[in-house]
Amino acid sequence: MTWGNGVMIVIGLIFIVLAITKDYEPLLLVPIGFGILLGNIPPIANMPLGVYDEGSVLRYLYAGVTTGIYPPLIFLGIGAMTDFSTLLSNPRLILLGAAAQIGVFLTFAGAIVLGFSVQQAGAIGIIGGADGPTAIFLASMIAPELLGPIAIAAYSYMALVPVIQPPVMYLLTTKKERRIHMKPPRQVSRRENIIFPIVAFLICALLVPGSMTLLGMLFFGNLLKESTVTERLANSARNALIDIVTILLGFTVGASTQAQTFLNPHSVFIFVLGALSFIIATAGGVLFAKFMNLFLRDKINPLVGAAGVSAVPDSARVVQAVGQKEDPSNFLLMHAMAPNVSGVIGSAIAAGVLWSVLGNF
Repeated sequence: MTWGNGVMIVIGLIFIVLAITKDYEPLLLVPIGFGILLGNIPPIANMPLGVYDEGSVLRYLYAGVTTGIYPPLIFLGIGAMTDFSTLLSNPRLILLGAAAQIGVFLTFAGAIVLGFSVQQAGAIGIIGGADGPTAIFLASMIAPELLGPIAIAAYSYMALVPVIQPPVMYLLTTKKERRIHMKPPRQVSRRENIIFPIVAFLICALLVPGSMTLLGMLFFGNLLKESTVTERLANSARNALIDIVTILLGFTVGASTQAQTFLNPHSVFIFVLGALSFIIATAGGVLFAKFMNLFLRDKINPLVGAAGVSAVPDSARVVQAVGQKEDPSNFLLMHAMAPNVSGVIGSAIAAGVLWSVLGNF
């Protein structure tokens, strides 16, 4: 047992405590936290126990992370529980999900300045998308050596959405802007909901082939839901399947954080850059909403732009909470879900662009 193992065990305990007492993403932090405990039990000679030991059971389970198998399965479940009707009722809000991706590319540039390779910088930058599965998928493709720190950073900041985003939102908006009421979304037909995942997948896959795996599973899962004729499959995808994969992914990612491989200067830089990326992404969505209002007759509440990061539905809930604190009669949740789900699409497209450009760099 080294001091580093002790530090990581304390971090694992903190994750568990935050999940249970503060309700910070418990479905993620409890498996990750307990995995950290397991991963930092000192190794025993000639016994393959850890995720890095040839022939160990955990190594086989961790293969779902290193080969990029788990993230698409999670996207399948997310698609089966996502309602795109809010986005279809007000398509202009998709621009806020796109604007939030500025955090990805500015952090990418910052990571290069700090001495990371272009592949590593791309994998670090995607943390700003606030999408753990996407971050894991891209890291496994172009920077597998940083998979552990990137995964922990991405999921940590997803859990801290209610802590990180409100100060940025208050800083960049006025009281008057936070009180803006938006028109109720229009009713979207069943036909529109069925056509959307098919058309959106074809457009995204043809423009950015690197996003095909994640978005293919996302839109396939959504089609299972919206078609209403495959309810058994949709129900399995959004319940049993995503729960099982989340358990395996969180637990094995936690178990990969052995102090001997995890505690190094690179990990510290990744956490700092990840926080910066998340803040920039939030600011990008808010500021772009304010920019759009310069040209719109029906104004957008700039708080809604903060939901452009793809932490679904936590970012949308934060927007609702901040908006109602200013005006209890203002209901922003349904409006915020539009940039929130478009942020999921945007982060997958950003990952596809980075993979396409940097994969063979």
